[in-house]
Amino acid sequence: MSQLSDIGNIKSILSRYGFSFSKSLGQNFLVNPGVCPRMAEECGAREGVCALEIGPGIGVLTYELARRADKVAAIELDRRLLPVLEETLGEFSNVTVISGDVMKLDLNALAAEKFGGLTPMVCANLPYHITSPVLEKLVLTPCFTAVTVMIQREVARRLCAPQGSSDGGSFSLFMQYYMETELLF
Repeated sequence: MSQLSDIGNIKSILSRYGFSFSKSLGQNFLVNPGVCPRMAEECGAREGVCALEIGPGIGVLTYELARRADKVAAIELDRRLLPVLEETLGEFSNVTVISGDVMKLDLNALAAEKFGGLTPMVCANLPYHITSPVLEKLVLTPCFTAVTVMIQREVARRLCAPQGSSDGGSFSLFMQYYMETELLF
């Protein structure tokens, strides 16, 4: 894991695959060594649980989820990252990387196929430009027991704002209708 939190190793891995970041995909890889283990713990990844990750990047959070959950399915839109993920997650037999767009996939069918019989949940670091549509899709996908996402602090505060406050809005009302929102860290 330390290799995926070390900037030198990350640059080396990405360089080997000729990878450059795409602004249009909102790519910002989460590499803080303290954040991913905490996210994996907070989301409830453990034995008997399956985790769906959206946008694994180089696999830092995926690694932590795979250490805890029985199964992990990671949806990656950028095909250029597939060989990178094969390298960084190769030691895990419980990880499946799915090449695709989360907005075009049938998440209920995916969970039934990949997670049959286990408790499905979501844990992801979402790009800013797709936060609202992905969250909307997730709350309307009834199979997930929990959704834990890293999003911009101000967006998280709005989503958790008490109804009637000036900080909330229609989207926070929508989210709170379907789930209990909580700002973790």
